[in-house]
Parts: sequence; structure tokens; C-alpha cells
Amino acid sequence: MTAAKVRLIPGEHVFSVEGEESILEAALRAGLPVNYGCSNGNCGDCRARVLEGEVRKVRPHDYVFSETQKQQGYTLMCSVTPVSDLLLEAGLAEGPEQIPLQRISATVRGIERPDPHVLVLRLQTPRTQRLRFLAGQSVRLSLGEGVSATLPLANCPCDDRNLVFHLDARRDDPFTAHCESILQKGATVGIEGPEGDFVLTEEHPGPLIFLAMDTGFGPVHSLVEHVLAQETGEALDLVWLASGERSHYEDNLCRSWNDAMDGFRYQALRIEADDQAGDIVRTALQGLADVPQRQAFVAGPESFVQTGLSALEQIGVQATRCRHLVL
Repeated sequence: MTAAKVRLIPGEHVFSVEGEESILEAALRAGLPVNYGCSNGNCGDCRARVLEGEVRKVRPHDYVFSETQKQQGYTLMCSVTPVSDLLLEAGLAEGPEQIPLQRISATVRGIERPDPHVLVLRLQTPRTQRLRFLAGQSVRLSLGEGVSATLPLANCPCDDRNLVFHLDARRDDPFTAHCESILQKGATVGIEGPEGDFVLTEEHPGPLIFLAMDTGFGPVHSLVEHVLAQETGEALDLVWLASGERSHYEDNLCRSWNDAMDGFRYQALRIEADDQAGDIVRTALQGLADVPQRQAFVAGPESFVQTGLSALEQIGVQATRCRHLVL
């Protein structure tokens, strides 16, 4: 069976809908920041107008359209799938300010240690209250009794129920200590957010540079997965530094990206002392093409972020096209 094609306006976005998946699921999988709320047919935030083609319902919904909306061809993207190719008019978030503040109670699905110095915290939201966010954004996590922290999400927005966070296990703070010794699978964690502008600033950003150090890879992971979902075909350079005894704890994943995609270049580098970062980053960035068109992202400890931004400036990346996140 041939997958239906959906053309979304404004913006002329085109994506495929496979099998029985909803239009909303397919749009998120394609990396599009469409407007939605509950994903369950109640809020109506994902309503869109069918301009050409037909849809059929695959899930019930409680949201009630007005007679005018029915006559104008409105539908809920979370509840329908295409019968034919579609032309659809729907809203897209153009920046962080268009993503609403949300408060959700999530459940701990697991706490992993891919490296002695790294904790990976996995949370799951209720089916009826998923987290809408842009790749690279952060949320505030609350464990109760005043223990909380603001952490960047490490997963793609296309998976809005299964949230992932990379924690530096060597941080001496109550939140990390609680995750290491007290937090158990099945526990409840409060989420408030999203926040932050460590996000893609353009719909078609052009060639990209990602610089990460240690768990700075977490938000970079979110951004890279989002870019790959969009299938833009642009050049993408990922430079990941591991300091001291730390490892590139998702090295196999990065190498699989590197092997599978043309234009993707991954460098896994190591430093023993922070003052080595400058020379190593500058060497890694040598020979890049299309430097003035590059959009760059730097995440990690403050000293590394400043080093990375300086190195990018030296090779000609415009300061206005750089985003940074201090962890």
C-alpha cells in the first residue's frame, strides 16, 4: 500500500503518513513543530483544515466542532489518517515563545549508567498529557521535598511521551544524589516547561555544527535526531569531546549516523585537561565548507562553551548563528 502524502501550508511542508498512523504522529515523526495539546482528541489544539483530499477517523475524539468549522473542512490531526493525498492548512510553532508552559506528572521508566560518570533518566508521560517541546529545550524536574533541577531533554520531540535526560553523575547536588540513591522505577516526577532557546532558529537552517562536551551531548542528541527526521540533506558536523575518564557513551549511535548519511561527519575526541579544548576544537573545525552559512550549537561546561564559541568565531561562523547551553 502506497503511503499518502500530506502537503502542509503555510510553508510547503511535505511528509508521508504510513498505515494507520494519525496525521499528527506522521507530522511529528517528520520533525514538524505542529500545534497540538493532548494528542487524545479532547483539546482541539491540533485542528487543521483539509483543503484537498479526504481523511478518515482512526481514533474517537470528544472535541466538538462548530457547524462553521465543519463546513470549512476542519479535522483533528490526532484522530484521522488520509484516504488520499492531502493539502492541509495547520499551525506551526515558529519559536520557543509559541510553545505553551505545561505541568505534567511523569513516571520513572528507568535509570541507566552507560558510563560510571553518566546517569540516563527515562520518564514517561500519561498518554493523555504528552510534553510538547522544541528540540534542544529544557524542563524543570521536581522530585518532591524541594529537590528539583532544570535539565535539557535528550530525545526528539517526535517521541513526546518518552522523555530522556543525561545527568553528570559527578555533580555534587541534591537532585543528582537523589537520582543515584533514592529514585526508583515507577516513582512520580513533576515536569514544568519547556524553556530555553537552544533551538533551531530557521525552518531550513542550512549546514550545521554541533559541539558537545561530556553530557552536553544530551541536548545535542535531541537536535540531531530532529534534524535527521526533517531529511534536509544538509551537511552536519558533530564534534563530541570526552574529558578525563569519561567516555563517548553513545558512540555507537553517532557512528551509525555517520555511516548511514552523506554529509554527516562525526568526530569523537578526548581531552585530559580543560585547557586542551581550544586547540582540539580548532583542529576539528579545520577545512569546513560553507562556514558563513553554518548554524552552530555548543553545549557543555561553561569553560568549554566559551572555548567553542571562540573557535567558531575564529573560523568565520557568525555570532548571530550560534546558540549555546551551559550545563
